[in-house]
Amino acid sequence: MCGIVGFVGKQDKTLKKKIIKQMAKRIIHRGPDSEGFYVDSQVALGHRRLSIIDLKSGEQPIFNEDDSKVIIFNGEIYNYLELKEDLLNKGHVFKTKTDTEVILHGFEEYKEDLFKRLRGMFAFVIYDKKTGELVGARDPFGIKPFYYYYHNDEFMFSSEIKAFLEHPLFIKQVNTDALKMYLIFQYSVHEETFFKHVYKLKPGHYFKYKDGNLQIKEYFKVRYESDKKSFLEYKEELEMVLKDSIHKHQIASDVEVGSYLSGGVDSSYVVSVAKPDKTFTVGFDVSGFDETKMAQDLSKILGIKNKSRYVSADDFFNILPVIAYHTDEPHANLSTVPLYFLSKLAHEDVKVVLSGEGSDEMFGGYLEYLEPLSLRMYEKIPMFLRKGLASLIKPLPHFPGKNTLILYSKPFYERYIGHGSFMSDEEANLILNEALRTDERVSSLIKPLYEDVKKENDVIKKMYVDMFYWLPQDILLKADKMSMANSIELRVPLLDIEVFKTARKIPSKYMIKNKETKYLFRKIAEDEIPEEWSKRKKLGFPVPLGKWLREEKYYNLVKEKFNQDFVSSFFNKEYINQLLDEHYQNKKKNGLKIYIILMFIIWYEVYFKEEIA
Repeated sequence: MCGIVGFVGKQDKTLKKKIIKQMAKRIIHRGPDSEGFYVDSQVALGHRRLSIIDLKSGEQPIFNEDDSKVIIFNGEIYNYLELKEDLLNKGHVFKTKTDTEVILHGFEEYKEDLFKRLRGMFAFVIYDKKTGELVGARDPFGIKPFYYYYHNDEFMFSSEIKAFLEHPLFIKQVNTDALKMYLIFQYSVHEETFFKHVYKLKPGHYFKYKDGNLQIKEYFKVRYESDKKSFLEYKEELEMVLKDSIHKHQIASDVEVGSYLSGGVDSSYVVSVAKPDKTFTVGFDVSGFDETKMAQDLSKILGIKNKSRYVSADDFFNILPVIAYHTDEPHANLSTVPLYFLSKLAHEDVKVVLSGEGSDEMFGGYLEYLEPLSLRMYEKIPMFLRKGLASLIKPLPHFPGKNTLILYSKPFYERYIGHGSFMSDEEANLILNEALRTDERVSSLIKPLYEDVKKENDVIKKMYVDMFYWLPQDILLKADKMSMANSIELRVPLLDIEVFKTARKIPSKYMIKNKETKYLFRKIAEDEIPEEWSKRKKLGFPVPLGKWLREEKYYNLVKEKFNQDFVSSFFNKEYINQLLDEHYQNKKKNGLKIYIILMFIIWYEVYFKEEIA
């Protein structure tokens, strides 16, 4: 696990070397063990290394046999030994024992077809010194980040946006066009980030850059295809590939591998199969928000050492500027904070951890995927009648089921916009100041995705949307950024390309059954862990923010943030203060909306008010 940086430029080599070193230094947390650079008249490439595989000879950049090509790479390839054997048989000569060199020779042999052969998490760039072409790719699910700046004939790239701040030709500007959708989703949704002209290379995509021309193409797309197999056949097939993936994620390391452990089924299953020496857990010493006891109990049953700690309210609020710095963009998933402290805890003992991300999106784990029979029957009523009923009940006082009836008067692509969305288009506009209000609607983003899977059932449609937005842009982003902030490599064996090849064929009737989410996966987990863990409902790092915001200390802290002068450049101050006051007075539950606004304000302070670059 590492950090990569690079740029194309006309500066002399001495200046290039100085700039690339500063860019790499900015992301030293991703690779504190060593650094490496390549600079010529066209490009500058930099690498920060967290030594995991081939500790002695794995320094990057790495070159091919005749030094005509050079690679910098962030990630891990779990089938690199199989690929290496194939390449050796084809005559390639290796200088190291790294997976990095396998990618380089693999690209020489297979060109773009290599990307589909890689089993792992990756973001890399290969430079051809003879042609001057740069080629880079990101893994199918977006486990590893990749950003690029493309403006005014300048092209630069990095594992993290903050590295661009060290380049003298980088123009730092807020992209306010990203703000409305951020309020709705709680994370940055668009391909262009909150920094103008800085973009994300999308998962399953690669780029080519030469002579000022940038081309981006897709090499992988999520697709579903149900087989006609029995439940037991699926169970046996999935169990085999899951255990193989956990094994490969664990052994591909020359350093100790630990594991994160909550009280949920995902991490519990990973730990029960991997049986690492150490597990790590954090929680809150608040009733209903503490998973440490469950984790400690399972670790004791499995004979594994567990290390845990509590996160206090002061810990939470004090660390928010650090969180905002490391996420690069505004990000308001509450679980990001405990994940930061969890990674900090693990850093004391190990360099690599296993974690359970990806299971919910692949195996149907979210409660939103459940749809009661009564609602499925209601959907059969013609849409014009449902719309008519909704218009009649909208003016009425609230009653049980009112919001559901209104919701189901909308087309599917407006009804489900992804796990983790917290407000409507209309409310987002109320929160924004008048100048930033737009006609952009969530449906304009979501509808094309539903067109991709229009023939699939509702469960598959929802999973597809979450695989596209929620998983890479929230779940995996915070997993990478919070672990790397603490120089920890986080691996996600449940989110493996070979696992997905099996999961994509499983009918949804085996994923959601008898009002139970992730049914097939839970049945597999039952063979490894006690029933109390296999049947636990998903909590996902619960954080008692709502309670804290009703305490005077933290209410005043947020109140002060909301009323700074610059805030009116983005938000309707009167409205956001109303949200805060209503929550503090226990009139409404606005905690998550308040947090979304707060994290943008803190992010802006960190990157634009404190002059960090």
